[in-house]
Amino acid sequence: MAEKTNNVEKVSQRTVTSAPSVLPTWLRTTAILWFVATIAVLLVGFRQALFLAPPDAELGDVQRIFYYHLPFAILGMVFPYVNLIAALAYLYLRHRDPFKALTADALALASAQVTVLYVSLGLITGMLYGRPVWGIWWTWDARLTTYFILWLLYISYLLTRRLAPTEQIAPLSAVLAIFAAVDIPIVYMSIRWWRTQHPSPVFGGGAGSGIDPSMYPAVLWNMAGWLMWGIFILAFRFVIERRNQIAEQEYALQAIEASLHDHQG
Repeated sequence: MAEKTNNVEKVSQRTVTSAPSVLPTWLRTTAILWFVATIAVLLVGFRQALFLAPPDAELGDVQRIFYYHLPFAILGMVFPYVNLIAALAYLYLRHRDPFKALTADALALASAQVTVLYVSLGLITGMLYGRPVWGIWWTWDARLTTYFILWLLYISYLLTRRLAPTEQIAPLSAVLAIFAAVDIPIVYMSIRWWRTQHPSPVFGGGAGSGIDPSMYPAVLWNMAGWLMWGIFILAFRFVIERRNQIAEQEYALQAIEASLHDHQG
């Protein structure tokens, strides 16, 4: 019995020290500076997109939605790979090092939440852009459909995290993350594999693709700003999830220790 108590105490110490409840000063300072820099870059991007970039020769000022739709659409296909890597790390570590596996699972959840945010914004800005250009809010062409499926997959991922039995949440979510990642190259290649109403690739689409050089500052500043914002939200949600995990572990350990003391008494 004494040996079990010692083991519980060792695990408790490792759990408490693995993720301190109060962030170190340097980390909080870094987060604040990152947030301030992000806001600054987004403001520059806003000024470039709405005031400095010239209107499109054919679409006029409607083109300005593009400076937001493009970053959202691209980043909505980037953060899923963070989710995939974290999910694979969890599956690899869950029997080898459960504590590191929990960290990977927290990163997987945080990146899935950011993915849903960016894919949702990509869909919304796409509809706002498509209505004046195509005359319709939505069409079930290959690009839009596969991107919508990506959104459904990650909504399913988050629902799985809420509804699955506790012991199955992380494994089921990790497997679902792998399936969701398969959709990314399909989304990317859809406008190359099939004829779609969605415009051809802006970059790397062959002859006639690309944008006027005067539009690059608006594209690049907004791409950088929204990437920085996504990283900030990802880190913020990761810290919250790790704290939740530590709180759950401490509660479970306290229950075990109380049970052991009752038996000893």
